[in-house]
Amino acid sequence: MFNMVRKEMEWGGRKLTLETGRMARQADGAVLATLGETVVLCAVTADKAPRPGLDFFPLTVHYQEKAYAAGRIPGGFFKREARPSEKEVLTSRLIDRPIRPLFAPGFRCETLVMATVLSHDMENDPDILALIAASAALTLSGVPFMGPIAGARVGEIDGELVLNPTVDQMAGSTLDLVVAGTQEGVLMVESEAQELTEDRMLEAVMFGHRSMQPVIDLIIDLAEAAAKEPWPAPQAPAGEADARAQLASLATADMKAAYSIVAKQDRQNAVAAAKSKALEAIEAAGGDASLAKGLLKDLEKDVVRGNILDTKLRIDGRDTATVRPIVAEVGVLPRSHGSSLFTRGETQGLIVCTLGTGSDEQIMDRLEGEIRERFLLHYNFPPYSVGETGRVGPPGRREIGHGKLAFRALRPMLPKHEDFPYTIRVVSEITESNGSSSMATVCGGSLAMMDAGVPLKKPVAGIAMGLIKEGDRFAVLSDILGDEDHLGDMDFKVAGTNDGITSLQMDIKITSITEEIMKIALAQARDGRRHILGEMEKGLGQARTEVSDRAPRITTITVPREKIREVIGTGGKVIREIVEVSGAKVDIEDDGTIKIASVDPASTEKALKMIQAIVAEPEAGVIYEGKVVKVLDFGAFVNFLGPKDGLVHISELKPERVRTVTDVINEGDTVWVKCLGFDDRGKVRLSMKYIDQATGKENLPADE
Repeated sequence: MFNMVRKEMEWGGRKLTLETGRMARQADGAVLATLGETVVLCAVTADKAPRPGLDFFPLTVHYQEKAYAAGRIPGGFFKREARPSEKEVLTSRLIDRPIRPLFAPGFRCETLVMATVLSHDMENDPDILALIAASAALTLSGVPFMGPIAGARVGEIDGELVLNPTVDQMAGSTLDLVVAGTQEGVLMVESEAQELTEDRMLEAVMFGHRSMQPVIDLIIDLAEAAAKEPWPAPQAPAGEADARAQLASLATADMKAAYSIVAKQDRQNAVAAAKSKALEAIEAAGGDASLAKGLLKDLEKDVVRGNILDTKLRIDGRDTATVRPIVAEVGVLPRSHGSSLFTRGETQGLIVCTLGTGSDEQIMDRLEGEIRERFLLHYNFPPYSVGETGRVGPPGRREIGHGKLAFRALRPMLPKHEDFPYTIRVVSEITESNGSSSMATVCGGSLAMMDAGVPLKKPVAGIAMGLIKEGDRFAVLSDILGDEDHLGDMDFKVAGTNDGITSLQMDIKITSITEEIMKIALAQARDGRRHILGEMEKGLGQARTEVSDRAPRITTITVPREKIREVIGTGGKVIREIVEVSGAKVDIEDDGTIKIASVDPASTEKALKMIQAIVAEPEAGVIYEGKVVKVLDFGAFVNFLGPKDGLVHISELKPERVRTVTDVINEGDTVWVKCLGFDDRGKVRLSMKYIDQATGKENLPADE
């Protein structure tokens, strides 16, 4: 019934298996990939013909995690997987980025790649396996995909590079790097690091590239046994060569003139006018305007790229290594805990930092279980930032991806939680964009946190690098413009401190790049990053010594674990009363750590006293203030230390003999008492006999 083909190998000390022919047989290509006991099914389908008038490649990649893969039931009311999690969105992008440039030019058929996690062994992260399965499924499907590719994760543990470290091993790693590529070179890099040098980062990238080669061979081996017939390669439209020549004569001069304009909006208007003029001339001559419209993009690309390679000067007149002018400002918003306005050329980000408490931590439901995140970074890219109209709604994949890149860049420099027990939220509002807004978020985020008093280990800056490559000629560009990103061959973002890299992201639009180009780009990025850090220092060189007056002050105390129940109370009654009476926020952890937070120091002090009263033990000889809660014939019970009561016997009310208890005290009275000790049943014995009820001071009898 099944025409199943399976190939397997040892990879990084674990068995990697690729299987096809048993599941999802109606898809164009389907592969079941297994690493350890983590299993991912990837299916590829593509329309047989493009939709009419489509001028782009409609590729969609969906990575999805099923809760049953880890033996769990989804949380929430519906108990069903709903909208994609951040991890699913980021992994979908991780797969999309290296495979997209490998489809044949001109291929316009709608293509869907779906990777589903069916089993997770809590050791092997499914993201690398999903990338490999997607590559294998595309290679089998017959669609014009110029792969295969593979991916690998690289960690650095105890100074050694490790291939595909387990989830537990990653906790002790100074590097989390994912690299994808072909046999020829690297296509994509995504990483977070603890200030690694450029040489070490490049070494890790090439280590990952070498380590993935056996996987590419395994996919080729599988394809030789099970691949479908290849689809016909996309053909160039009839008359394309003549149309290119005609456009070159009509529009080259106007396009060059348009790209000599420095201001972005003026340049875009001039480019649009040059295109309209050429299309009108084509239509007047009876030519195919729709064909010409698509070819104009290629002409625009040739003009920009050729000029950079020939003159080493860029669209705005800079050389290849110069960074645009930078203005770094802090404290721009009066009520925020920390804020910055970072402007680099025509790219600008308004970044705001807010400090919260443990109750503000984000709880995330993952296959590995529930985790809590104390550092949040949210990136927003409104249409007005590029002078456009458009739909405004929830963050899309791009916004989530850009925010995560900035998150990875800044997180290694955060203080330890025990040294700075705040939840930190950074929000980036991109107000202008012509170039890398994610790197502006890194720079502005570093400044905003320092403005809020977050003691970063070191300031962090980021820079976006580009590449123009034609044959053996190439130019590496620092601080790329939007047009250079769009028309270039590489988007290479590097973030870090003066001493090393904290995050690296690279996407290649050509089939691959060499180690030599990456080495040049990393060195040029280091110089640019250090320049940006120098400009940032003019705004704020280090974190403020105190958190903002608007931010809550957090006081941390530790109580015995057995006392936690008393602080919380039945059904949370006691802790609710503390919060309501004091006005402070109180977070209690399982190990007995209690964090009290309030903007008002008096509120913090009140909550602290209430908690200390609950957890404190009575000490013999110590005087306490208390309240009479019950009066009996033989004495009165006084609540004097949190929930603790003690008995003042009638003989301990006054030095002289007392006829009845109510002659001295009544229920509800506030009194001063001295702890005499404990009776044989452990009950507290109290006395008022020699305590001045006005002052709370002890008045001993004359003979003592």
